[in-house]
Amino acid sequence: MKNIRIAFVLLIVAVVALSAGHAPKAQARQDKLVVYMQMGGTEGDPSTLARTNGARAAAEAYGIELVEQYSGWDPQAMIDQFNQAMAAEPDGIVIMGHPGEDAFAPLVDEAESLGIIVTSGNNPLPNIEAKYQGNGFGYAGADLYEGGYLTGQAMLAAGLESGDEALIYDIWHQEGRSVSSQGMYDALTEAGVNVEKLDVTDEVDKDVSLAVPILTAYIEAHPNLRAIGTQHGNITANLMNVLQSEGLAPGDIIVGGIDLSPATIEGVQAGYINASFDQVLFLQGYYPIQQIWLTKNYKIPGLHINTGVGIVTPENIGEIIPLIEEGIR
Repeated sequence: MKNIRIAFVLLIVAVVALSAGHAPKAQARQDKLVVYMQMGGTEGDPSTLARTNGARAAAEAYGIELVEQYSGWDPQAMIDQFNQAMAAEPDGIVIMGHPGEDAFAPLVDEAESLGIIVTSGNNPLPNIEAKYQGNGFGYAGADLYEGGYLTGQAMLAAGLESGDEALIYDIWHQEGRSVSSQGMYDALTEAGVNVEKLDVTDEVDKDVSLAVPILTAYIEAHPNLRAIGTQHGNITANLMNVLQSEGLAPGDIIVGGIDLSPATIEGVQAGYINASFDQVLFLQGYYPIQQIWLTKNYKIPGLHINTGVGIVTPENIGEIIPLIEEGIR
């Protein structure tokens, strides 16, 4: 089943690439579009690179001038960037839902009144999407709750049992960023695992190196800890080093994470990371750019696309390593 999921994603990428090959003929009918896009973290970081590469590939295929915006995952920075983009009056803006619907709703209303196509990725804004779907507001990203739940199930399959102690370290203080982690929490607690939630602060979110001493101290204070889960890509990437620094061997603590950074892949190959949720960031970059082009040219309504289709494990990682090295997966 896991191999089927991976093959399905590769098929999607191939279809997108083929369809993009037809774009220039239609593009010749109008001036070059300008699209501002929120990428999330910092340029080139492990949880952002594939998304950026996807957006750049779509922009090249569809003849779009792409303006990249990096927020360090700061919700206020995302709001500021939206205002900056709107002031430039581009053809389209791609946003992330981390600031929440209350913060974004009046701004999207204003952008729509100016005739700007707005769509979203990575973190959904369901009410805004429903309101403006006919104008091209879609979503390209994982079903966050289902993705977290799937990761939790993979941790159970890796050997986590009822009565075991587990930690989920994530951004619990932001509702929009804890949906995936809540799915993981529910999967584990429903199976009888004793789970503690530990909040990732805004400071750690911006500088993940600060997570290392926090996790180290937690492991030392909980000698019966059996599992660590997170849906934070950059924390996932640091977990193998944390476990190794504590003298732990692969399998001593079951780990479930997210995304496919080089360090995460190394952790999966070594057996330190048992499961990592694959939300296919390349498609989260590609599809929103394609959405704006399709809406602008063919009045296509917003498409809601679930890019979170599987879990990467030590058993299937070898199949996609070449794509990860290319910054696609």
